[in-house]
This record gives sequence, structure tokens and C-alpha cells, in this order.
Amino acid sequence: MFTASQKKKENIAEYLLYMWHIEDLIRANQLDIDRIDRNIIEKYTGLSDEDTKKLQEWYESLIDMMRREDVAETGHLQLNRNVLIQLDDLHRRLLADPKFADYSTEFYKTLPFIVELRAKAGENKAGEIETAFNALYGLMMLRLSGKEISPETLLATQQISRFLALLSKYYNLDANNELWK
Repeated sequence: MFTASQKKKENIAEYLLYMWHIEDLIRANQLDIDRIDRNIIEKYTGLSDEDTKKLQEWYESLIDMMRREDVAETGHLQLNRNVLIQLDDLHRRLLADPKFADYSTEFYKTLPFIVELRAKAGENKAGEIETAFNALYGLMMLRLSGKEISPETLLATQQISRFLALLSKYYNLDANNELWK
């Protein structure tokens, strides 16, 4: 909760990846707040009783949303899908405006990697922005599990990361009404 709100203010891409990870942590703990309390919340040190209670309530609300939105096993919460929708909308606006040629250039450097990933997705094709996030989340999971990462995957995810960093920068500018001046 504390990390999520800070990331949301500073870097929307990191926020979204963090929230996807939180969804997976909740699933790994079988949507059980007692397990989450033992395995996650108790690991936080230096929290006041009030902050611990807020963190528990945050996890409980996410569990409730996951159940109500039928994403207990797979998928993403609507609040996370809304972030993707906002990013996709901004992406389209940036591509359409010649003022943001740097963004278009970065996107077209990234597009071959996105196309390749979408081709491998089979029936589960996602949009360009979601595919880029899926790639970075996949890399994060590979690293967490200690698996070897091929040079090709590293090259692709480095470019995707640069692209999403630029999109995040423009997202913050847009959120502060500083982008379209």
C-alpha cells in the first residue's frame, strides 16, 4: 500500500508491475488474509499499529476485489486494467502528435519486439502496451525464480523498458497538466 502509492506518484510503469506482483502474491497465499499477514505483512519492520492495520485492510480490500471481479486465479483487477487503458490512450495520443517524435521513434524501435511477443502469445494476444508490460513482468518473474535469461530476452526487455520509461514520464507530465502546453 505504501509502496504502491509512492510508485503511482513517481512511475506508473513500476506501479503497474508492482500491483501485478501483489496480485500474484495474494494468489500465492490463496487469498487468505491470515497467510498474507504471516508471510507478507509481518515482514514489514517499523510499522506502527495503525499502519499495520491499514496494510491489512488494503490487502483485505484487494482480496475482496479479486473475488468480486473473478480474478482470483488469473487476470488483473479492474483498477490495474484502468491504468493500462489510460496508458494505451496516452500512447495513441502521443503517436498521433508530431510534437512527440521522440516518443514515436522509441515506440518504433520497440515495436518489432512487441510484434514478436504477440506472435508467441497464441490466442492470448494483448494490445501493444499490455504486451510490453507482460514482457517486463515475465523478466521480473524469471529473475525472482533465478532462471537464466537469454541475451535476446535481455536486449528486448531493455528496449521495452526504455520505451515504457518514456511513456511513464509523459504520463506524469499529463497527470500534472504539463504535457500538452
